[in-house]
Amino acid sequence: MAYRHIPVMLNEVIHYLNCRPGKTYTDCTLGGSGHARAICERIMPDGLFIGIDQDIDAITNAQKTLQPYSSNIHLFHGNFINLPQFLAQIKIDAVDGILLDLGLSLHQLENSGRGFSFNKDEPVDMRMDNRSATRAGDLVNNLAEQALRKIFKDFGEERWAKQIARSIVKNRRQKKIQTSRQLAQIVRSAIPRRAPREQHIHPATRVFMALRIAVNKELEVLDRFMAGVSDWLNPKGRLCVLSFHSLEDRIVKQHIKTMEKGCICPPKLPECACGKKSVMRSLTKKVLRPTQKEITANPMSRSTRLRAAEKI
Repeated sequence: MAYRHIPVMLNEVIHYLNCRPGKTYTDCTLGGSGHARAICERIMPDGLFIGIDQDIDAITNAQKTLQPYSSNIHLFHGNFINLPQFLAQIKIDAVDGILLDLGLSLHQLENSGRGFSFNKDEPVDMRMDNRSATRAGDLVNNLAEQALRKIFKDFGEERWAKQIARSIVKNRRQKKIQTSRQLAQIVRSAIPRRAPREQHIHPATRVFMALRIAVNKELEVLDRFMAGVSDWLNPKGRLCVLSFHSLEDRIVKQHIKTMEKGCICPPKLPECACGKKSVMRSLTKKVLRPTQKEITANPMSRSTRLRAAEKI
């Protein structure tokens, strides 16, 4: 089955990564390899491309999609937090560009069979890496009500977190929650009928997002990665991040700001005592969003946020 995915903000990504022939670039989240193919087209024949994804389906697809560049690419099945180890395996210390696309692919929503979509009747799994031990079903069927409520509130910013958690616990006492459609129905029924609803957003959207984040430890991994990302870039190397909700974007924004500022001493201190220097400069003073033309052509892109920075 073909791996379906439309790369978002492709032109903007290529622009901010500053892809040049003969340079080395890393796509830490291959997905459907749309961004990866565009990068390879611009850095070959002498460039080097490193692709990473924790979804084995993405790796399998990349092997086919990027086959014309096979002699100049390295693909790794794993989490992007392990980028330093992957670089060490091919005896590279740093690269000229790093891309993070933190969104789900159409393939994962439509064909993965792992319950990412509330429109499917699939096992409640939601693991990006099927080697991981914890599934979303383990959380909804075993966590205490208060723990579920915290996940929905902290990771999904769900205003009805309390009611939804209570409803899940009540329903699982009668019957184990096994499918994404079953879970979506429970969530929908827990929200008051007269409650105001956001346009174009399914009532279960935030709960599914929160569970996916919890299962894959997405925010924790992103925070750790951003804390060290400057170490893996060459001077003038570029970082480009595509995030899809405020929690991700906030982490990216704060880390870029910290790397740009350098000194963390209190303002009243007469001179710097921490010794920290600015290591990055922001290339996007304000977050960039997709054009209306792109949103019309690909509605999934509407929540995309792009931030980019360059190593000094």
